[in-house]
Amino acid sequence: MAILSKIRERSMFLLIIIGLALFAFVLDPSTLGDFFNSSKVNEIGEVDGEAISRQEFANELEAYKQQTGNRVSEMQAAKTVWDNIVRKKIYSNQLDQAGITIGEEDVWNQVVSAQFVQSNPQYQNEAGLFDESKFKQFLADTKENNTELWSQWAGYMNQIRDNSERDTYNNLVTAGLGASLKEGEQEYMIENTKLNAQFVYVPYTSIADSLVKIKKSEVEAYVKAHSDDFKVEASRDISYVKFDIVASSEDEQAIKADVATLIEDFKTTDNDAVFLSENDSDTSINPNYQYKSSVNQIVANLIFDGNKGDVVGPYKDKEYFKISKVLEVTQMPDSVKASHILIPYMGAQSAAADVTRTEEEAKKLADSLYNVVKRRKSKFGSLAKDFSSDLGSGAKEGDLDWFNYARMTPKFRDYTFQGKKGDIGVVQTPFGFHIIKIDDQKNKQKVLKLATFSRKIEASEATENAVFRNAKEFELAVSQGNDFSEVVKEKNYITKPAVGLKSLDENVPGIGNQRQIVSWAFNTDSEIGSFKSFDLEGSHIVAVVTAAESKGLMSVTKAAGRVKPILINEKKAALLKDKLQGSDLTEIATANSVSIRTASNVTLKSPTLSGVGVEPKIVGAMYNAELNKIYNSIEGTRGVYAFKLTNKELPTALPNYDANRKRIAESRKRLTYKIYEAIKEASAVEDNRDIMYSN
Repeated sequence: MAILSKIRERSMFLLIIIGLALFAFVLDPSTLGDFFNSSKVNEIGEVDGEAISRQEFANELEAYKQQTGNRVSEMQAAKTVWDNIVRKKIYSNQLDQAGITIGEEDVWNQVVSAQFVQSNPQYQNEAGLFDESKFKQFLADTKENNTELWSQWAGYMNQIRDNSERDTYNNLVTAGLGASLKEGEQEYMIENTKLNAQFVYVPYTSIADSLVKIKKSEVEAYVKAHSDDFKVEASRDISYVKFDIVASSEDEQAIKADVATLIEDFKTTDNDAVFLSENDSDTSINPNYQYKSSVNQIVANLIFDGNKGDVVGPYKDKEYFKISKVLEVTQMPDSVKASHILIPYMGAQSAAADVTRTEEEAKKLADSLYNVVKRRKSKFGSLAKDFSSDLGSGAKEGDLDWFNYARMTPKFRDYTFQGKKGDIGVVQTPFGFHIIKIDDQKNKQKVLKLATFSRKIEASEATENAVFRNAKEFELAVSQGNDFSEVVKEKNYITKPAVGLKSLDENVPGIGNQRQIVSWAFNTDSEIGSFKSFDLEGSHIVAVVTAAESKGLMSVTKAAGRVKPILINEKKAALLKDKLQGSDLTEIATANSVSIRTASNVTLKSPTLSGVGVEPKIVGAMYNAELNKIYNSIEGTRGVYAFKLTNKELPTALPNYDANRKRIAESRKRLTYKIYEAIKEASAVEDNRDIMYSN
């Protein structure tokens, strides 16, 4: 009864819904099924009739985000996942049509053949050989007890399947990409046949553009006739005014003065790290030595002329005001030449999978090698070759060549820069234990340890309020019916355009990642002339929609820039054709007040006419022309021509064209990366993700 009561209460709502459905049916009967088909609501696309559901897409998206550690934006992830799903379905369809199946056994064989699986001690028997049963047991236990790890393994195996489908199909297609000896011969002839000709050339520029009128209907007709070249996605153009929140000169002076008040306390403090923390420094203490070239060059001399305890500043360094205190003064080289033997242990950074020694065992081995080289330095090179896991330097007897202060990990760096030439020692870093020999040092100079207090230069509250007020006043002026561009001009602001925004874009030129602005531009309530303000980090934006393009053919207005030059040249060609008629080139040249030109040793491979430029159409016509016959009114890229082929020099025939044939075949096989794009172009792919991401 309660359910019936609810239905009665909402009967009018139900009648409206049913009425809308019946109205849609009258317009198009096929829509009635779709209206009540809940699966349609849950689809965001299709590939050759196979639906891509919201759930499938969402699952793949979540898995991808976890895989990347959420280091990519939502729209970047959505694009990658969509492309992966489409690619997977297209290749699966192609293999189904070819009757080829990638089975579980195929996937399994690739998994167990992987080097990281074969060499893992966890899956090996007592003899150190890979034991498939142990690996199967590991996967079974993982599936039962570790959902997260099993998800990673399942994803890895699915990726192997997808890659196998792609590679299998590509390999099948590639196997059929060859070339015949006849093709090799034709290529040889085309590339090496030399053409000599005389020609008359009248450029399109000889007729002023103003004399040729192009109608809007002609542009429209051209777009329709070449529809494949003018297909576009839905897009929006916007213009915006950006009100940046930046510190004023008054703000800077106030910050500088505030930093200056800390100088005396900074000089007398016994704990510089605590001082920086308690006074909210925007940068922490730097534990490294600094060279004169690495500090702000405006105050470098002043700082390096100072003594321990001196404080320099305030000075401006990029977006900060700073005061720097000299903590230590010493001498160090600017570069060091050293050799090392690296002994890693299990768990050390970048340690190979086959490293099984413990940290204690590694330390013991390093100390043992150190004792040897300490007594006999001549043994260092041979021991580096035999024991160092750094194979690059090991092959060179441990030699690391010259390096600067910033290159090496801190403990390694400190030993080599603070020691002296000839020193040998053992140093532990995150990579393991190093037996280090300092081979040479150069350019010793003064270096300092500094404690630097920093205050970021930011706009004051008063400045922020003033910028906000300007943005709102501008928005108000536009909202009162004034033209956006007129208000901009009146207030002497600068507008910036963002042209061709797509529905799934997130980047707005000049602003960066601002998905909210793109979403607004595509909102059903937004039309040409709609405007809105956005409060962003560090700025306020007032934007207006200036153009809207629907999915389908490019609008005449947008296409005009591309089409008009083509149509202008076509009309000019028609006007010029009548002037390039005749049976004699001299007569044609005289009639057009131009001279006869000569083309010498031109080939189809390099179709350039001297004094004119690249003209593949004309050279192609010459290649197929009869000797000494006049050809009139031939349209080229740059103008209209009349020509006479005077000589066609064929290359010397080769005894065999196999080298050319192989080159053609290899060239085709290198283009297999285009296979997918070709299949995708031929597939029916429907992308409705914009529905999912629209407001």
